[in-house]
Amino acid sequence: MDLTQGLDDLLAVMLVAALAPLVVAILPGPRIPQVVVFLVGGVLIGPHVLGFAETSSIRLLANIGLGFLFLLAGYELDPRLLRQEPGRLAIGGWLMSAAIAVGVAGALTAAGYIRDYVPVGLALTTTALGTLLRDNGMLGGEFGRHVFAAGAVGELFPILIIAVFLGQRGSFVALASVALVGALALALTIVPWLARSAAVQRIVTEGQEATGQVTLRWSLVLLFALLALASRFGLDVVLGAVLAGIVLRGWTQHLRMDTDSLEHKFDAVGYGLFIPIFFISSGMSFDLESISEDPLRLLVFFVLLIVVRGLPSLLVYRHAMAPVQRVEMTFITATSLPLLIALAAVGEQDGVMLPATAASMIGAGVLSVLVFPLIAVGLHRRAALTPADVGITAEETPQA
Repeated sequence: MDLTQGLDDLLAVMLVAALAPLVVAILPGPRIPQVVVFLVGGVLIGPHVLGFAETSSIRLLANIGLGFLFLLAGYELDPRLLRQEPGRLAIGGWLMSAAIAVGVAGALTAAGYIRDYVPVGLALTTTALGTLLRDNGMLGGEFGRHVFAAGAVGELFPILIIAVFLGQRGSFVALASVALVGALALALTIVPWLARSAAVQRIVTEGQEATGQVTLRWSLVLLFALLALASRFGLDVVLGAVLAGIVLRGWTQHLRMDTDSLEHKFDAVGYGLFIPIFFISSGMSFDLESISEDPLRLLVFFVLLIVVRGLPSLLVYRHAMAPVQRVEMTFITATSLPLLIALAAVGEQDGVMLPATAASMIGAGVLSVLVFPLIAVGLHRRAALTPADVGITAEETPQA
């Protein structure tokens, strides 16, 4: 494809990205997530509707956007949280969802409704939080810790299973590859210890802003290195991105970086450019014809998201949360999209996933992003908050 066509495609994609905030602002009713506008805009400009752009010329940028999305997910993951009560409850909830998903996927396969058992069952256990709840005041206090833990487990565990069981190699080789890539990522965490000299510290401090942008550039080197490494070992690049985020978090702690400044830069580069390209490109690949031929399939997957991933929260958090918060967690944990897109791509590459199934999975994810967070946020704003919910400890509570 020539350069002119590629620039035309990129122009159409960036126009959708630039218009998305305006569309969100002028639409009546509850504010919808921008990701939904990205996807709808991608459908409109894509080959299935207006034909203004094709995905082939922006595939690399879209993959970088996927990497950024999960880099930020890995960066926000605090491994210590998984060893505490929120983490233990989140793991218990995910295992319960996985058990239900096995039964549901088996029944759908036996009925001839699906052919790709593992990706569909795994898709029903995923959770996506990073792009959805940041601005809704739900990530603070004790409740926010449970939300973070549920989101981390709902992203990390499916990613590991994708790498081991859904790659092009045998499970043993894939497991060994995951272990090796993980070991190399762990080795990268010692880099700050090797670079704690006064000279390096001065370069990092002086080069964070202006034209130097040292921390941002080395963060990008880390991301691309682990993406390339994961791809070279036949693993999904999502795993490399999450590991890059985890390693980057360790770097910032050891080098005492200005984390607020770095996070703002990643938001600017990721959410300003690459992440919108990923979602818009996904919309351009969306198979509307398959959904129009069998719309009931989309609704089935949409309901299964809440049944398989959401409902276990009512049981798992019965001793940790008030009833209304457990209902909020039901809708929060059932919200899913980025991994559904990745799983649909894996299934189609294997040649065993029905096009209608792949399209319906993504469509169900879009509906979950559109509906579930709105319900959860509405319940959250109506609920009476305790001091712990907003991060106030007993020692900090004012005395009468």
